[in-house]
Amino acid sequence: MISKWNYLPLTSEERKIEAQLETRFPKCPAIARLLVQRGVKTWDQAQDFFYPQLSQMHDPFLMRDMDKAVNRLNKALGAKEKIMIYGDYDVDGTTAVALVYRYLQNFYSNMVYYVPTRDDEGYGISIQSIDYAASIGVKLIIVLDCGIKAIGEISYAKSKGIDFIVCDHHVPDDELPPAVAILNPKLKDDKYPFKELSGCGVGFKFMQGFAKSNGITNFYDLESLLDLCVVSIAADIVPIVGENRIMACYGLKRLNSNPNVGLRSIIKLCGLSNKELTISDIIFKIGPRINASGRMESGTESVELLVTKDSAAAYEISKRIDKYNKDRKELDRQITEEANKIIESHKNQIKGKKPIVIYDRNWHKGIIGIVASRLAELYFRPSVVLTYDDNGLATGSSRSVRGFNIYAAIKSTRDLLETFGGHTNAVGLSLKEENIDEFRRRLTDYVEKHIETDQITPQIDVDCELGFEEINNDFLKYLRLFNPFGPDNPKPVFVTKNVYDFGTSKIVGKKMEHIKFELVDSKSEEIMNGIAFNMATYFDYIKQHKPFDICYTVEENKHRNSSSVQLQIKGIRIHGDQAAGDGHAS
Repeated sequence: MISKWNYLPLTSEERKIEAQLETRFPKCPAIARLLVQRGVKTWDQAQDFFYPQLSQMHDPFLMRDMDKAVNRLNKALGAKEKIMIYGDYDVDGTTAVALVYRYLQNFYSNMVYYVPTRDDEGYGISIQSIDYAASIGVKLIIVLDCGIKAIGEISYAKSKGIDFIVCDHHVPDDELPPAVAILNPKLKDDKYPFKELSGCGVGFKFMQGFAKSNGITNFYDLESLLDLCVVSIAADIVPIVGENRIMACYGLKRLNSNPNVGLRSIIKLCGLSNKELTISDIIFKIGPRINASGRMESGTESVELLVTKDSAAAYEISKRIDKYNKDRKELDRQITEEANKIIESHKNQIKGKKPIVIYDRNWHKGIIGIVASRLAELYFRPSVVLTYDDNGLATGSSRSVRGFNIYAAIKSTRDLLETFGGHTNAVGLSLKEENIDEFRRRLTDYVEKHIETDQITPQIDVDCELGFEEINNDFLKYLRLFNPFGPDNPKPVFVTKNVYDFGTSKIVGKKMEHIKFELVDSKSEEIMNGIAFNMATYFDYIKQHKPFDICYTVEENKHRNSSSVQLQIKGIRIHGDQAAGDGHAS
């Protein structure tokens, strides 16, 4: 249950900007506030936000080493060198490999792609892969979505006469690998204006740079690959702002109109063929299936799916991947249940501000990242889930809660670790089994000192208060333009106070656990439909025709040529009874 509704405040300066923008939205002033909350200050900026253009993207040569990377690639093509396109086994890595491989196929054929296996090779660049590359005559490896910490491996590759171009977006260390070029906007001295690209996004910028350096002015072949970018952006949960938002907008258009053969096959398998696809569809349906290949078997199959032009082959690969996903879901359920039992039997370990750190030698390595995410969401704690690696190490994944930098927390224990890497919200790591207890103690100490109480308190951010009469056609038209939603551009949450049951609300669901609402508020006669999942405990109060407050998102349900509005209720606050409510306004 949500214990706090957190109203997002505006500064005095932002309120002035809001007042100026409101003149542009006389029938829906709430739109002005939503824009200000997203950093929009002028009408021109609002137009850019509502109608993003590919021309707004930054020059790829603003990125450090872009000239070196492009020159080395051009040299390889001119000398007809064999090139390996190498990437991580997750969605971001496999889409990045597919994008670079498919684009370069327009100009060059002496290429192979390679995705390491999670079980045999583990994350990142493996010595095994370098030996394989040397055995088939590879002279250049373009590595995507990993490699920023592969100092030893890339040094080994150099001794074999193999150059590396690293395209990564993970946080780098002070010491960098000896690659010919490193493309990563997070490098300390990198002046690139946008820092939050996905791994596939960095690959896209590299191909932009390659095209520009060769005088290619028709960008259709490259822009047609943005469906891969949006899948990576959604699945890797990077902020959907700046260039990511532009690529996501155009990628969604492509995904809905003419996706590549492999993605079309996955979309069909998900039962989404006749639906307008959203970021949520990628996160919950498309992404997990592509990810399942790398989690359960080999990410190579995902790349095969994403590069094939054969519909029949794509369908066969999709069926195998769907089977992996079903197996993954069963393992996910089983391990999550086991993890919850461990936590329930050691509740003292997560009292106060303590994080979750659990270990089981028998858990599947490909599932623990998902389990860590579930535990962080369920217990509102930074969570680390570890299992045993065939290399004799405990290996695991961590996930954070909102606003807490788990990367910095894990980094504080680096002397205990064999490897680690990732983002502020998610980190992969490995360590010796004998170091687990000390790792838990040190991580707990760091978290307790640095985490804020609000960061482990269930809460929901509320954008603004709204009356039902404000949910008009103009409001809905502008609200659609805030898409695509995601991190740093979340779906707006509204509060309406003093609403009443119209008399026709009812309990629904197999277990009668949901409420299907028909509501009115105190300021208009508008009847608003809504759905509140798992909130049936409020039903008796609501049927007494007493006022209550709701927070919600506005959803549009489309039926052929018509659409209807439904409020998805996220919280209910009963007047005069905070203990019974979902939360309190703050």
